This record gives sequence, structure tokens and C-alpha cells, in this order.
Amino acid sequence: MTETAPEQVNGHANPSVPLLKFAPAQPTAPAAATPPIAPEPGEAPAPMPVDNPTLPAPGVTSEKRRPIVAPWLRSRRDLAATVERAAGHAWYASAYHGLRAPWYATQLALMAPRGAARLVTSTNRWVWDREAAPLRDHAVRQEDAAEYLTLARLRGNRVRLRGLVTVVACVFGLGFALWLYVMAPAFLYVFAAGGVLTLGYFDQQPDAPVIGPAVMRTELQKLTGTIVLRALESIGNPRITAAIKRGGDMNGMRFTSEITRDGPGYRADLDLPYGVVPEDVMEERQALASGLRRKLGCVWPSGDPEEHEGRLILWVGDKPMNETTKPPWPLLKDGQVDLFKPVVFGNDQRMRDIVVTLMFASVVIGSIPRMGKTFLLRLLLLIAALDPRAELYGFDFKGTGDLGPLEPVMHRYRSGEDDDDLLYVLHAMRELKEELRRRAKVIRSLPKSRCPESKVTPGLANDRSLGLHPIVVGFDECQVPFEHEKYGAELESICTDIAKRGPALGIVGMFATQRPDAKSLPPGISANAVLRFCLKVMGHTANDMVLGTGAYKAGIRATMFSRSDRGICWMSGEGDDPQIVASAFVDGPGAELVVARARQLREDYGNVTGHALGQGPTETAGFDILGDVLKAVAADEKAVWCERIAARLAELRPDVYGEWKGENVTAALKPWGVKTDQVWGTTDEGEGKNRRGIKRADVVAAVTRRDADRAAG
Repeated sequence: MTETAPEQVNGHANPSVPLLKFAPAQPTAPAAATPPIAPEPGEAPAPMPVDNPTLPAPGVTSEKRRPIVAPWLRSRRDLAATVERAAGHAWYASAYHGLRAPWYATQLALMAPRGAARLVTSTNRWVWDREAAPLRDHAVRQEDAAEYLTLARLRGNRVRLRGLVTVVACVFGLGFALWLYVMAPAFLYVFAAGGVLTLGYFDQQPDAPVIGPAVMRTELQKLTGTIVLRALESIGNPRITAAIKRGGDMNGMRFTSEITRDGPGYRADLDLPYGVVPEDVMEERQALASGLRRKLGCVWPSGDPEEHEGRLILWVGDKPMNETTKPPWPLLKDGQVDLFKPVVFGNDQRMRDIVVTLMFASVVIGSIPRMGKTFLLRLLLLIAALDPRAELYGFDFKGTGDLGPLEPVMHRYRSGEDDDDLLYVLHAMRELKEELRRRAKVIRSLPKSRCPESKVTPGLANDRSLGLHPIVVGFDECQVPFEHEKYGAELESICTDIAKRGPALGIVGMFATQRPDAKSLPPGISANAVLRFCLKVMGHTANDMVLGTGAYKAGIRATMFSRSDRGICWMSGEGDDPQIVASAFVDGPGAELVVARARQLREDYGNVTGHALGQGPTETAGFDILGDVLKAVAADEKAVWCERIAARLAELRPDVYGEWKGENVTAALKPWGVKTDQVWGTTDEGEGKNRRGIKRADVVAAVTRRDADRAAG
């Protein structure tokens, strides 16, 4: 039930702006209140206003007891943050005003003459009691002699007292100035300057002070029904505009509940006019934000899957989603993961934790470049790394090393798009294909009492004798291997098989691309992906390629994100309905700290394998890089250039190291903790130079650590 009511503007009704009201489904009244009058049969219940008069402003909580000891005093971290914020504000204000102090002094000095005149005029009025002159004049006009005599005596007493105070002040001030002139002339100049600035201060205009605030504070406007209707009308939908002008009664438009605080923002629920769906509003999100006078990242309209197709949920944040301070990722400094259970990986608009379950799912990530796709893939791999049972494969075809921090826990790792990189990946994926077949046989051979659903379970994954531990494979820029002329077809076939059969066998495939189309993301993969993450894309085709056919038509549109919404995506597959999520941000140093903890967990569990031990895929694993380097470096050589080691390795095993260069040696030894440094050496021409090289002692130490790890395993 709806009706219109005039908007209050400066205390007066404005009949030109309609305000929709709503009637709750089950109106209730307080026990002590007078029972409402029951409506006559067929008569609608009395409407109630949608604007809640007790709705607090942003950041204000009503009826909340203040703690005896402030929370920021009870936490060392909060205390440090509070002190840092206060010190930063004080420093900024000091620097701001300190830089402008000469200009302040100049302005006040120029105002001093007029300030002195005002001071003399005000003092004269005060001494002669000019403020009471109208009262005395009134007594004279009324010929009230008694009143006049009383006022005259009062004036005389005031004038004598004030005159005495003024004379004493002048005499004392003059005497003090003479004393300073004789005893401390320098201080006289200081007091004189202070007096001049004080006189200038009295000449300031109230609306134009010389010294203004260093920081301008802006108060957010409380969301009201009038503002919501104004914003909806501004998007230009003719049905919404007509419904607002008519009051909504004949068009089905009404608020279904009061506007409430929901996390760091407001939530408004309303029914749209007949024939209008939330997608019509979502398409005009930018115009809606303009009507609300909020930044685009603050405004998130959506439908309500639990209601009919015309129900709109409008959530308006206090700050844009990409500017809101997110809670720290729970796994950044502590914790272990069970891939069979949900894990927190981000937050929604209300800054509530959002979880993801990686097991039994293939993953697709798509977006245009520079929107956080690789960081999201790395975050999911970090989650997998914190499960010590998991075996990780990471392939970075961008070649920038974004997945490099994960090397110490990777079973297979490669960064680059050259033919030798693709060949390495092909060998690794062939291994994985054989592992897929082996797992299928193992599960098929298990009795139903132990494997009733014919898939990997937590219990089976914990049984190390079966070898059914989780395997997670991450492809960044997956279009590169799929489009390779020589290896693309075979890699696509293996990855499609992993996307289809892998989840049931404990293998999780994750594919990220910046060009979501049928060629870059084969239909066999995209159609079988359970978890889908779509950051900003430019069109409906890419949107549906990542989120599934019909997603764009259903209003699940990653085209709505702006270029500043980095790390914000639509997530589909976790739960019944897609949702908007901002993934946790873990930078390179943070990722290295997480990986160091994951490496320790794996060492304790005994699961450091493959690339983390310097071993490659089966076809290239018939060599021991550490042993071969020790063979290439004589015992009496303390340090050797990497390029010289590469040449010696090529002579030792041409079939393996034939095309190696110095950087290949660096990359192969890095997982073992062998670092390169500037090494002095002599060229073939006898010229001494500094070049990148390694110390033989570091290689010997790496061999000792490797042998100890293998013995422990």
C-alpha cells in the first residue's frame, strides 16, 4: 500500500516531491501504546513512513554504552594505530600552518590598524555604558523618573568602575613597556609584535578567518526515501519516473521495509514498478550514483533471489568498496588450511568474510588486464599451499614472475612462454595425466565401504599410502599454451580432461586469462568450471564466457565495474547465488611470508617435492642439477660465473643442458637456496671482470639440505 506525502523543506511542505510510504505486512504496536483502530473490511491499513526518524547517521551507534577503558588502550596494535593517526594529523596540521605562518602574520599585521580602531571604539562603548543607552532613552520617553534615576545611578557606578579599570590597565601597560625597554628590550619587540597580531586578529571577519582548518571534514548524508526516489528518477527509466510522479500506488512501486544500516552503509528494499526489473537499474548504476551523490563504488543495486523479479535491494556504502578498509586476511600471519573445507579469501560490500571451497571444483578467472586477475590466482594458490598435503603446479605464461614467491612449495613451476617453457609444461601435464589415470584406478579398486561416492574424500587424502592427496594446478594467461602451434592441442586436451574428471579425483584446475573467448578458454573447460571469478570485462560475451551462459541477461554483469575496482569480482559457484567479492590483497613480500610458513608446514609433514627440490618433470628429471653443478665446478674453485657453468653443463650433458645460458643456471639453483652474486673471474682473453656467479660452498650446503629432506621423507 502506498501514498504520497509532501517533503519537508525548511519546515514547510513541498508538494512537488512525492514521498512513498510503506505498510508492513504485520504491523505491531508496543504493549503500553494504545491499540490501533482496526480497519474496516476491505480498507487498507494506515501507511507508515519509510524514513526512520531514529536512523543514526553513518558511523554513529545509538544506545551503546561506552567502555570504561577505551578499546584502543587495551590493544597494543590499536594503541599504536591511534597514536600514529594522531601524530600524523598533528604533523600535517603543523606543517600546513607552519608553511603559511609568514602569510598569516602579514595578513594580521595589515589588519592591525583597523583592529586597533575597533578595539578603541569597543572600549569607549564599554567604559561609557553605551549598551544601556536605549533603556535610559526609553525611560525618558515614558517619563518614568524613578526608572531613569535607577538607570542613571547604575550607569554612574559602571562608568566609575570601568574608567578606573581602563586607567589602571593603561598605566600598568605603559609602565610594563617602559620596564621592558630598560631591562629587556628584545622582549619588548616580541610583546609589540604579539600586540599587533592580536589587533589584527580582532579585525577578522567571522566567515573569512585568516587561519583556516588544515583538514576539511565532510559529513555523509543519511539515506532517506526521498533521496532514493530522486536517484531512481534520475536514471531516466520512463516507468520509474511515471510511478514516482503518480506516487507509486497504481504502478506497484513501494518500499517494503524501512531503510536500515547494513554494515558500513545503508540498505533500502523496494518493489519496482510493474515490468521493471533490477537489471534495468543496474545498467544505469553510474546515473544512479549521480542521483545519490555518491561515488560509483558506493552504489550496489541488486535483485533479491528470495523474492519476485521486481524486488530491488539498493545498498549504498559510506565509502567506495575499493577504499573501504578491509579486515586483514586471516591466513596472512597464522593458520593452516584444509582444502576440503571453506576458507576465507575476501569480503563483500559489507566487509563480511566470504569463503571458497577449492576441492571438487575447477576454477576459471577472467578479466581485462591490470584488474587483479593474477593476484587472485596467486591468492588461491597461497590458500592451497597452506594445506601441507597439497601438491602445487604453477605456470606463469606472462613471464613476469608473479607466481615466483610460491616456488619454494611448488612441485612443478615455470615462468615464460618460450618453446622450452611450453615443453616443460607439456611434460608436467603428461605426468599429471598419468596421475589422473592412476587415481581413477585406485578409487575404482577401493571397496564401497571406504569410497562410497567414488571420489576423493578427506579420509582418503590423509592416507599417504594411496597417494590421493590434493593436487592444485594454476595457469596464468592460459590462452598462451592453448594457442601454441606445436603443443597447444595436446595441452588443451589434458586440461579439458582435468576440468572434467579432476575434481572427483582430487585435482583442482585453475585457469586465468585476460581474453575470455572460446579460443583462449576452451568450452570444455569453461562449461565444466564450478567456481567462476569475473573481474571487469568489456562486453557480454566475455562476461558469459567466464560466468556462464545467460549470466549477463540475468543481471550478473562484470561490465559494471570501473577501472578503479581492482580485485573486485563477481563470484559464482560458492553458494546458490553469485555475489560481488573483493579478494584479499597479498603483495609480494606478504606472499613470501605465507610461503615460508607453508614451506615449514610441508617440511614437518614431509611433502617437499619436485621443483622445490630442484627436480623437473619425468622427461627432464634424469639429471641431478646440484650434482651436475658440482661436477662442472672443480673442488679448488671457490666461485664460478653462471655463464661458465652453463657452458660446462652443456659439455657434460648436451641433450639436457645444450641450450642453457647463465640465467638458466640461476633459475635452476634458486629453489635450492643457492643465490647468485658478483663473482670475480678472468675472461678467455685474460681480462678480470665481475659477473653473476655462485659459490661452490653454497651448492655443497644445498646438497646436504636436500639429502636431509629426503631422509626425513
